[in-house]
This record gives sequence, C-alpha cells and structure tokens, in this order.
Amino acid sequence: MNISEFARLAGVSKSAVSRYFNDGYLSDEKRAMIKKAIDETGYSPSSSAQSVKTRVTKLIGIILPKLSSDSCARITEGISDVLTEQGYELLLVNTANDYNKEIKYLDLFRQNRVDGVIFLASVFTPLHKSVLNKMHIPVIIAGQQYGGFSCVCHDDFGASYAVTELLLKKGAKHPAYIGAIEKDHAVGAERKRGFMQAAQDMGIKVADEHCTCANFSLDSGYSCAKRIFKAKPYPDCIFCATDTIASGAMLYCRENNIKIPEDIMIGSVGDSKIGRVLSLTTAHLHYHTEGAEAAKMLLSAIYHPDAIPRTMQLSFELIERGSTAK
Repeated sequence: MNISEFARLAGVSKSAVSRYFNDGYLSDEKRAMIKKAIDETGYSPSSSAQSVKTRVTKLIGIILPKLSSDSCARITEGISDVLTEQGYELLLVNTANDYNKEIKYLDLFRQNRVDGVIFLASVFTPLHKSVLNKMHIPVIIAGQQYGGFSCVCHDDFGASYAVTELLLKKGAKHPAYIGAIEKDHAVGAERKRGFMQAAQDMGIKVADEHCTCANFSLDSGYSCAKRIFKAKPYPDCIFCATDTIASGAMLYCRENNIKIPEDIMIGSVGDSKIGRVLSLTTAHLHYHTEGAEAAKMLLSAIYHPDAIPRTMQLSFELIERGSTAK
C-alpha cells in the first residue's frame, strides 16, 4: 500500500500522513484518524519515504503591523532575545496596518516553510480565520486573544480604567476619549470599555461629541483633538488609546495655548519613548515580556505540537507624569 492509498483509507491528505510520520503539526482529530488506520492496516512508510522528513529551517516568521512603532520594536526585541539564543533566525514582514497584507503574509508563510509564526494581530476577519485554520505550523497570536490559538495579550481594559480613574479622581468632570477602531478588540474595544466603565463608576456621563476615533498616528491624534475642542463645554481631560495619539492631542493643545495639565489633563496607554519625553501619564505595558513569552510559547508549540492552546494576560503599571500632575 502506498501513501496515496493509505491517505484515502484514513480519510486525510497525503501531507497529513507525511506530517504524522515526521512529527509535524497535526490536529488531534486527524492524528487519531491516521492512528486508527495504522492499527487496522499495519501501514508504515517505506524507508525512502521516511527519509524525506519535514525540514527544520530554524526560521520564524514575524508579522508586524508597523515597523516604526515603539511597541512593535520592544516586542520584536523580546522575541529575538529568546529565539536567537536557540539558534533561530527571524523573518520580519511589515503590513503597515493593512489587513489584506496580514492575510497575504500568513498565507506566504503557510506555503513557504518556516518552523512557526508569531502574528502581532489587530483585527480578525473571516479571511483571517480561513487562512489561520489552514496553517500547518504553529502560530502564536501577540497582542490579541483568538480562540483555538495560543495568545499573549495585555489587560487593556484594566490599563485604560486605571488611567481614566486617575484623571477623574483629580477632578475632571468632562472627560473626552480618542480611541482606535473597535474592530481592534484590544486597543479599540477593550480600552474604550475601560474608559467608559471608569466614567460610569465615578457617576460621570460622557458626551457623545467628546468621543472620537483616530488611526495610530500623531497627525490623527492632533485632528481628533481639534474636533473635540469644537464641542462645548470643553473637555477637562482626554484619555487616548495610545501614546502616539496622545502625543498628537498634546501638540494641538500646545499650539492653541491650552495648558497641560492646568486647562486639560491627558493620559494614555503604552509608555512609549515619545510619551516619556512629553511627560505623559500612561499605563506601562510589558511589550518586551510579551515578545519573550510569545517566543517561549512558539518553541513549546514546535516541540509539543499537540499541546492545548493557552492565553497569557500580562499586567500593567500606572505611571503618573506631568500631563496630569496638578
């Protein structure tokens, strides 16, 4: 019996049979189907077939949303610290926050052999789901949670809640919010949820005209702040989903003689280099640790392909600086 005949009997593909005998990645269901067929037929691959083993490349694919991002740089450093020590090399690809490019690169890594992928995700579409479900190599999701895959994420709700609570406890009565698209579950939806919950718990209603959405750029933060200040009463604090957005809002305020923190307090999430320069109150997220833990998860998945996926949520640290220091 050749491999094609055995694969038909087992009800799986030839590549699945090959991965089974070469200790490659395979779902529990397919592994059980192949084992059952082996028990029934006694099939074993020929010595020549066994010699064509799944090639270990020592290459890991890393899919990044933005190469210039401070957070992405810290995550990549964490990944590199772990994987290079184990003899792996990294293939970095930049999607520029283009979801179509994310799908393209996932499929590229699926078809061109790497030992695993770390995906710094933002949103998940049906196309993402389709290509992720076809991956025959381990994939670790960083920065988001996604069912069926091991993930390393942050307490985005808790971080935004803590920063907003600080702003309100310092006396702010008219909070504003500059966020990200809510399709981005972590940065968009969860950080907005934390902001709104903190305001609700403090008995403060947030005006609709004081809530707006930016992209991940300083210019967008600037434009959103300009839009918010067209509404009255003027806000007396702004929570921004990221330090970069907050930096744009701070620039607008300074160019328009709106004093920080006397006239308005500003806080955000991320603890980036630019935020430190601007003395921005923020929640520090452990991006380097995120990268290192994602790399460790990937190594575990490579060596133990049948392991159950798990999610690790990292904590945060609230850091108060000059933008709220009344």
